[in-house]
Amino acid sequence: MADHDIHIVIAQLNFTVGDIENNTKKIIEAIKKVNDDNNADVIVFPELCVSSYPPEDLLLRPAFNKSINIAVEKIKAVTKNIHVILGYPLIQNENLYNVCSLIHDKKIKKTYYKQYLPNYSVFDEKRYFTSGNDLCTFEIKGVTAALTICEDIWVEKPTAEAAAANAKILFNINASPFDKNKKLERKNVISKKASESGMFIVYVNLVGGQDELIFDGNSMVFDKKGNIIFQAPEFEEGLYKTHIDIKNVENKKELKNEKNLCSVEEKIIYKGLVLGVKDYVEKNNFQGVVVGLSGGIDSALTLCIAVDALGSKNVEALIMPSRYTSKMSTDDARALAEKLKVEYKIISIEAPFSAFLQSLEPIFKKLPMDTTEENIQARVRGVLLMAISNKYNKLVLATGNKSEMSVGYATLYGDMAGGYSPLKDVWKTLVYQLAKWRNKEQEVIPENIINRPPTAELRENQLDRDSLPDYEILDPILEQYIELDRHPEEIIKNGFDKKIVYEIISLVDKNEYKRRQAAPGIKITERAFGKDRRYPISSGYIEKK
Repeated sequence: MADHDIHIVIAQLNFTVGDIENNTKKIIEAIKKVNDDNNADVIVFPELCVSSYPPEDLLLRPAFNKSINIAVEKIKAVTKNIHVILGYPLIQNENLYNVCSLIHDKKIKKTYYKQYLPNYSVFDEKRYFTSGNDLCTFEIKGVTAALTICEDIWVEKPTAEAAAANAKILFNINASPFDKNKKLERKNVISKKASESGMFIVYVNLVGGQDELIFDGNSMVFDKKGNIIFQAPEFEEGLYKTHIDIKNVENKKELKNEKNLCSVEEKIIYKGLVLGVKDYVEKNNFQGVVVGLSGGIDSALTLCIAVDALGSKNVEALIMPSRYTSKMSTDDARALAEKLKVEYKIISIEAPFSAFLQSLEPIFKKLPMDTTEENIQARVRGVLLMAISNKYNKLVLATGNKSEMSVGYATLYGDMAGGYSPLKDVWKTLVYQLAKWRNKEQEVIPENIINRPPTAELRENQLDRDSLPDYEILDPILEQYIELDRHPEEIIKNGFDKKIVYEIISLVDKNEYKRRQAAPGIKITERAFGKDRRYPISSGYIEKK
């Protein structure tokens, strides 16, 4: 006779790509803990958890796939009464598949082969994997359940087939990267699938940072009417227990972690940026980070993110004033570092800057000063930051934002110097929103930094608006062109000045060469620079008026 109460542990865990040994240890520890507690029927792990996601061209190495096979055997050996749903890459008949297996009593009972392989945005799964074709169902406590992987839930066929096979529960394991619109989009899609199919859906997602991607977890369970009956926290790993009563149409909501769920967009994004920095530093074994602190909003927010990710003892700030730096900027930078309890040093760039000017004087002769001299200042600062990085094995965090990177308002080998760029996909207007949100949590950023007009301070009385439109105008133009692929004339119809629109788009197109040389950074929008947006550097294409 069927026991209709299914106890589930969602293993929303943070794995490291390629670290098969430690990933396997983490999986085995989770299984043993749940086995010892003896209060769950099934533990569900994320997509490709043994290798972690995305393994990219590691999948092309025979030794890598052999190590995966060995790891799966070790995991099988520790399973007892509990059912384990495990994601990993599998070579079969010379084809590579993205699979999840049901493991029970030290044996693989069933294996599902992912049917729909995403090949857009940051995804390249068709480069590596072969598609599966078949439904996979199994019985647990007399209840029929089905397995699917990530993209399968976004299309019709796998869910419809599972429902037609009289499945009551659909398990969907994921490595679904975060962007600021994804949470609501996922919820709507899965809720609709649950209500239309009449199945419970258990959605399990990876958590953690992997290079430019962050995974938010946010694992969920939906009842057959499409209601969320369980939700795990965003950006927090853990073993989360829940249960499904198959007979009860109105399952009691178990949002035990509701206090950890984010409702404010700024908070969600900020938590993601913090996790992205933390994981990048720790997974690459840096001894800490160094931030060039200018007294401006971008470096201020970057420093806050770094401290929240790593703790103040692992963060160093370098304040590098020049002849053009105002006393206010230096004072504000110092005040911020002191409030965050960050060790800081003040090193004037006047001596090296003057030395460069003197060395170049015979070549430049009496040519007027221009952006050349401005860029020298930025590059002197980059040299100082990288020297500290080399000497102390600390990662330099670049502080540029998406608005600047879009139009090339940045200096190659200068303020672009760094190994990781937390704000690379953050529009300047959002930088201000995040800074204000962070100050509501704890007022650490001086109000001067938030309220004063943005300036690079590379020449007398310089302001960003001397070179660019106000960011309230610039950012919507850039967002429509870069993220939404809108034609300039469409953007103009939305109320923007024709001359400004075409000038901005020209800057975007001309500065692909800079973006190719930028540090990796955290993706938070639907269209980030890098894998998301692949444009040629040498191109004769121009959007016609």
